[in-house]
Amino acid sequence: MSRKIALSVAQHGGCAYFVGGFVRDMLMGRQTESPDIDIEVHGLKPEELEGILSELGEVISMGISFGVFSLRHYNIDIAMPRIEHATGRGHKDFTVFVDPFIGAENAARRRDFTINALMQNILTGEVLDFFGGRDDLEHGILRHVDDESFAEDPLRVFRCAQFAARFGFDIAPSTVKLCGTMDVSALSKERVFGETEKALLKSPDPSVYFERLSHMGQLAGWFPEIAVCFNMVKGDGTQSRKKFSGVLAAAAAASGRAADRPGFMCAALSIAIAAGNRPGSTWLKRISANHKLLRYCENTAEAASKLLKRFPGRSRYGKSEDKELRLLEIFDAADEPDDALLLAETVHSISAGTLQKGVRTGTKDIMMEENRAALRLYKERIARPAVTGQDLVAAGVIPGPRLGEAVKLGEKLRLSGIQKDEAMRIVLKTFEEGE
Repeated sequence: MSRKIALSVAQHGGCAYFVGGFVRDMLMGRQTESPDIDIEVHGLKPEELEGILSELGEVISMGISFGVFSLRHYNIDIAMPRIEHATGRGHKDFTVFVDPFIGAENAARRRDFTINALMQNILTGEVLDFFGGRDDLEHGILRHVDDESFAEDPLRVFRCAQFAARFGFDIAPSTVKLCGTMDVSALSKERVFGETEKALLKSPDPSVYFERLSHMGQLAGWFPEIAVCFNMVKGDGTQSRKKFSGVLAAAAAASGRAADRPGFMCAALSIAIAAGNRPGSTWLKRISANHKLLRYCENTAEAASKLLKRFPGRSRYGKSEDKELRLLEIFDAADEPDDALLLAETVHSISAGTLQKGVRTGTKDIMMEENRAALRLYKERIARPAVTGQDLVAAGVIPGPRLGEAVKLGEKLRLSGIQKDEAMRIVLKTFEEGE
């Protein structure tokens, strides 16, 4: 379809280019089977382009004044060259002017980084590189294109850190310096979360994202908890820094097995920030209003933390049946028990790997085996019939607060391995006696 668009555009006197990340990823050999394709059309008026596209498929338009179109059922965005001027401090505070005749170099100048300012003529395959993007790709450098246009969009500070984390690139000193002068306080939390999520999901080591923000002096404003963590790391030597990085890198590698990848990575970050203390999600609440994500993050981090620390200093002591029931209750409280165990094992693998020489790891290994066995037992027991509220009402329990308490007792008995008939008898006897 891209070539059809380019041919039709050329027949009407215009020129179509692949632009942005599509060209970058193509040159890096990173293209996926179904890439998002960005096309920029020069030399035609917006209404002319819309007419051409309408002959090729169903056009979806953001409005002719914006010069942005797409075709339904295709992962293709078709845009026209634009001039943007900041009118405020926010990411959306821009006045946009479509200028189809601005020229390829001036159009590329409005891009953020040289590696994203590359353009490729769709019909000839020629790559236009006005700002040294290919050389920066080869040497793994993120460099901004233009001081003035770059500084107009403060979100680019986070994009810079995100790209550095994803691609393992260094940031040019001039770009680090410019990012450090930009005011990011007026950005919407949704935009900050968007870049943070990309770093967490697309980077082999997401800690690089926060490290680069710290290096630019832009970490504390949006992520004060992580800034404190980084400051502790600096005073604590390389061991703690390696553990913070290791937890996030290991979680990134394991996240493909999680039921909720974004939530899993957020939970891993909460544990990495906590550094052995009870994990929290204050950092996530600051950048996201997604209640489902917040719930998953808090619940999974809490469950994983308990699986890691349930018997600090004495994991092999205490009655085995008490330990077993406690583990079953941890899994029962987890929204995704498999994810809680996966996260616990991920963090454990890093903790065991960073223990000082001479420290025994046998106790911790036994603890993980107990966790795995407990999850298997949990799944077997919750598959058994349970005492329900309907069962209890039929047996004469009056609906009300005590009915809920009776159901909870029945659930605890099921977790303990007691069959339904016996559990029903115990519940009824307990509530008949008013206990």
